[in-house]
Amino acid sequence: MALAHTAFVFPGQGSQKVGMLAAAHAEYGAVRDTFNAASEALGYDMWDLIQHGEQDALNLTATTQPVLLTCSVALWRAWQEQGGEAPVVMAGHSLGEFSALVCAGALDFADAVRLVRQRGEFMQTAVPVGEGAMAAIIGVDDEVIVDICAEVAGQGPGVVAPVNFNSPGQVVIAGHTATVDAAIAALKEAGAKRAMPLPVSAPFHTVLMKPAGERLAEAMAELAIHSPAIPVIHNVHCQAEADPERIRELLVRQIYSPVQWTGCMQAIAERGVSDVVECGPGKVLSGLNRRIDKSLASHSLEEPEGLQATLTALSGGA
Repeated sequence: MALAHTAFVFPGQGSQKVGMLAAAHAEYGAVRDTFNAASEALGYDMWDLIQHGEQDALNLTATTQPVLLTCSVALWRAWQEQGGEAPVVMAGHSLGEFSALVCAGALDFADAVRLVRQRGEFMQTAVPVGEGAMAAIIGVDDEVIVDICAEVAGQGPGVVAPVNFNSPGQVVIAGHTATVDAAIAALKEAGAKRAMPLPVSAPFHTVLMKPAGERLAEAMAELAIHSPAIPVIHNVHCQAEADPERIRELLVRQIYSPVQWTGCMQAIAERGVSDVVECGPGKVLSGLNRRIDKSLASHSLEEPEGLQATLTALSGGA
């Protein structure tokens, strides 16, 4: 039986930090088992890394992605272990889409951990360090951002485009460093309240990631993908898919396509969802979702007490 009117969402890069799961989470057998499986798949002690490692190590894209996936899947399994029921729909932001697909039964966890480590490596090496940049633009209409990026890019020779439609009035742009800088200047002139360069080393979700997409397609060629037991809304087109081959195609396209998070959450709300559970470190998505649709109630499993509070809050909605 599914929890009526409830969605689970899974965060992407940016939510990582040392201590991202409280030590008390290790009291859940499901959490211990999940981290043990990830450590075995990757050859290092992942629990020790997130509890006692260095932030710089966690910020390496090829490490960040499997760590975040493992944290999210561990919390999902702890939710299940405590008697939590399945939601009616799921979605994940960028890397979080892989977490959602694991939790929905479409991807094997160990396969996914190894795959997203490769995905991180492919993304990191697609563009030389220093040649790409990303920036968050706040306080100007999405259409203005789209138009100005197109205008700046049209002046050549570099690339700049909106890549994360996170919420109305909050969009991330990315591309070649100099071209992103030019777009920032133009957007400030157009009235953007804030334009903040992000501390990343590659222009994710732009056409510059197509080489990474080609390598990801090769890595996924023999990967088993199943039809999800729970619908997952995809970043590329804001729809759910049941066909495994279609899912494989969308995961490749996602790496060089904009993350349509606003559209994903609107699609979730259109399914009659009233409660959204953020299943992973941090509360970034909860903040975005409030700006997308104020009628959505947000819950977080980040802390053990949050997991218990969410179980209590939603137990009457099944």
